[in-house]
Formats: sequence, C-alpha cells, structure tokens
Amino acid sequence: KKEIKFLHEKKVKILLIYNHFSNATTKKAGVKEAETAIKLAKEINAPKGTVIFADIEPKYPVDSAFIQGWVDTIEKSHYHPGIYGIFDKDAKLYNQFNKASKDNKKIKDQTILWTAAPNKRISSKEKAPNFNPIGPKNSLLYGWQYGIDAKTCNIDTDLFHESITDYLWYCLLSTSDAAD
Repeated sequence: KKEIKFLHEKKVKILLIYNHFSNATTKKAGVKEAETAIKLAKEINAPKGTVIFADIEPKYPVDSAFIQGWVDTIEKSHYHPGIYGIFDKDAKLYNQFNKASKDNKKIKDQTILWTAAPNKRISSKEKAPNFNPIGPKNSLLYGWQYGIDAKTCNIDTDLFHESITDYLWYCLLSTSDAAD
C-alpha cells in the first residue's frame, strides 16, 4: 500500500499484471488463476473497472479453455479481463485466443490485449514507432511492447492506445487509504 500511495502521489497510473503461473491450459486453471488475481487486486484495494492482465509468456503452454476460464471469472468480478503475450499470427496464443473468441464472442469484445508483436527495438520516447501492434482482428488491442530487454538496463519499451486509460488504476488514494 505504501508503494501504491507513492505512485499515486506522483500521478503514476497503475497497470495490474498477474504472472504467478507458467501453464495456461485448462478452464479449471484459468478460473483458479483469475480467482487468485482478483483476491490480490482486492487486497491492494484496486478499484472497480481496473484491468488485470494475465501474463502468458511465449514458452507457456496455452489453450482456449484457459482463456475462457480467465475471461469468464475476471468478467464476473469488479475487474476487467486482459491478456499480455505475443499475438503474432504464428504464435500459439494468437490462435488459441481466436479459438476461444469463436466459441464465445464476448471474449474478443471484452478482453483487452497487450501484445509483444512485432518486436522492433528499444527506443527513446522521441524515436518510438507509431502505434502499430499485431494481434487478432477487431480485438481490443490497446498495448504494444515493441522493444524487449534493453542492454543498458533491463527494461522494455511499450506504447499504449489512449483507450487503455479507462482501465488503469489512476485515482488518488483517499485520506483513509493513505493512512494504511
């Protein structure tokens, strides 16, 4: 809570990422991971409507059932479902997301995506590329990690569509929360 207070005092918006898993298969696992992510978000008093991204790394096994379980569970909570990963047309995540969306249209209509495709290169703010991520057609593709693992320090460079701000945690803490 001290870190959240500090960030909000600096007017930093917070994006919630859940990365406590390494296997994104089965609906049961998607539900379980989403329930844990929701519990953690509630513990830090993340407000209603904040997006929680499931971090599905390229080496993780993934299937459409996990995506269905994640989205259904997060959507039933006070939070908004999101998925981070490589949504390149050759990536398994891209194909499994499309399969889950075909089985349930609300997945594409309600899940915010943040892709690491295409991978360009690390840049300064001034030399950042125009927002041009790769991902499923007609999806809520609001984030693009275009540069990964800078040599000088271990950072990634990202661009976000302005629509993402509707789902970030940006409200200043109230006086009673700040005392915690």
